[in-house]
Formats: sequence, structure tokens, C-alpha cells
Amino acid sequence: MQAKQRNTNPPSLPLRRIGGPFRERRASHTDVPLIKHALSEASLPRGFRFAATACGLKKTGALDLAILSSDAPASAAAVFTQNLVVAAPVLISKEHLRASKGRMRAVVVNAGNANCATGAAGHAAAERTVAEAAKRLGCTPQELFVCSTGVIGVPLPLEKILRALPVIARHRRPSARSFAELSLAICTTDTRPKTAAASFNMAGKRVHLVGCAKGAGMIHPNMATMLAFVATDAAIAPSLLQKTLHDVTGRTFNAISVDGDTSTNDTLLVLANGEAGAPSIKAGTSAHRAFTTALEEVCRSLALQIVADGEGAQRVIEIEVRNAKNEAAARRIAETIATSPLVKNCLRWRRPQLGPHFRGRRAFRRFV
Repeated sequence: MQAKQRNTNPPSLPLRRIGGPFRERRASHTDVPLIKHALSEASLPRGFRFAATACGLKKTGALDLAILSSDAPASAAAVFTQNLVVAAPVLISKEHLRASKGRMRAVVVNAGNANCATGAAGHAAAERTVAEAAKRLGCTPQELFVCSTGVIGVPLPLEKILRALPVIARHRRPSARSFAELSLAICTTDTRPKTAAASFNMAGKRVHLVGCAKGAGMIHPNMATMLAFVATDAAIAPSLLQKTLHDVTGRTFNAISVDGDTSTNDTLLVLANGEAGAPSIKAGTSAHRAFTTALEEVCRSLALQIVADGEGAQRVIEIEVRNAKNEAAARRIAETIATSPLVKNCLRWRRPQLGPHFRGRRAFRRFV
């Protein structure tokens, strides 16, 4: 086992950020002009629009409601929480993905309230949100994902969302500024938004992928208390996109841990609308390998940013397991080490507690 230790302070960890190390709780809808765009206009995929607003779910008055939409029906893939307790938005999003056969148009997301453990009223609120958003976007409710993050067990103030939806739908823009607002709106305990982008050439066309995520606590494999959205103008069938996302997730979002806890609303979504004009990606081709590499680059960057922004985190540690019997065994070994309070304490203070044969920092550095 080899553990690689990295300092999370810039510039040693190359993370894409918006506006530097400020805390989201200081931001409000009046602070948007101060946001520095982490992504350029050229990095955005074609055919997507974004918008965010403050509808009053966050007590700070910060951005808390957002939409990511595709101008054309898009292939969709998703990975959801495996927690036994699941929030209403997750159940509805799963149902819509099945009903639409993997062809979706948009994501409506709120922060500040998880709409979890809210009973039938919470499910009805999520359904009403989807119905109203679909009316404003000109699509069917089954073509929409709905996501929520925030406090669990508190009724969702639906009237605030319904009042804001017409405005936010009307102000969607295909701009880096709008994407920056989206990435800020989904934050809860995060200290900074998290964004990433990648691109590749295919048949003379440039294909783009862009993603954003939120998450800082309750982070553990098999999804965590996080939301992540990836938009791409690649053309790919829903079934192949789902398989590709599943494989990539295993090497990125499901290979991180902050505190060993999972949550109820965890959702990772990918929308691919084909607007780049490149041919459809087929399994096993060089184009599919390039797409997989780009998707993994985006997901890996977002996953590392989540770990670096972990609640109370001071270091990002990468655990490398060598000569394991198989991948499953390697994952068990790495997860055991990553979730050990003793190991975390050693790494935090750089004071090994490994017995009399490993006394001192020099021995500790040799060991890891």
C-alpha cells in the first residue's frame, strides 16, 4: 500500500474554482457579478442553457434554485444513492428516467431543503415542482429530473419554488456566467463551488463536457451526500451512456470518502444532446474511449474537489493498493484504511501510532 499525501491549499492541488476560497454562506443573489467564471464560454457544450435564482430556501438569501436544460431531447444516465432511506426527488427522478427510456430534457434542483422524510406531502411537492417546470420549459414532466439538497425532515416550502420557476425558466442562458450561478446555487455546506470541463475531437468536431457538483460532508463510496451534473454535446445512446457512467463512477465518485457516511438524496446525472454534430458514439470504438476518458476527467476532478472541500478536511490522501488478489480485494483494503479513525488521526497530526518499531516521523514517512 502506498498513500500519496497532497496539500489542498492552492496552487499545489489543481482544482477548478469559481472566485477563490470564499464561503458560499457569504454569497447572495446580489453577489453574482463578483463571481469569477472558472469555465470559459468556449468550454460549454452546445445546446444547453442554465439559470439560477434565490427563491428564499436558504436563510442567507443566497442562490438556491437552478435549472439545467437541453434545447433538444438528450440521452440521459444517472447514478443514485444506495441508502435505504431515499428522498422523494430521487424516487421521482428514477421513475422519470425509466418512463422516458433515457431521453430527458432538464434538471430542476433546489438547495436548502432536502425534501426527505417529508411523507406524502414531500412527494406531492416534488411532483408539483416537475409539473410546473415542464409547463414553463415546453416538455413533459417525465422528461425532467428533480433534485433537492439541504436540511432533512423539514417540509419543502413549495410556494417559494413555484413563484420563482416562471422567472428562472425565462432567464436561462447558454453562458459561462449562468453555469457559474448554477454551480453556486446547489451549494450547502460547501465553501466553494466545484466545476470541471473536458473536450475531445471526433470526426472533425470538438465535443465538450462540463460538470458541477456539491458535497462536503457525509461522503463515502456508493454515492454520498452530493449532487453532480454533467452536460455534453456528444451523441451517444442512453444504454451505452448508462454503462459508461456506471464504470466511470466506480473509479471516481464511488472511490472517495470523507467521513464514512452516505445520505438520502445523492444523484449523479449526465445529459448528452448530440449538438456537437459528431457521429453517434459506438461501444468499443476510439471515439468511445475518448469520451470515457473525458467523462472520467470531469468526474475525477469533481470528486477530488469534494474531498478537498470536506468538512474539516486539511489534506487529500490517495491510497494506492498494489499486488492485491483482485480489484474487489484492493477496494476493501483501501476502504478499510480510508475510513479508519486511527489512520486519519495519524495523517492529520503526522504522528504515527504504529507500535514501537515505527517511532518517529522519519519511520512514518518510510512506512507510507
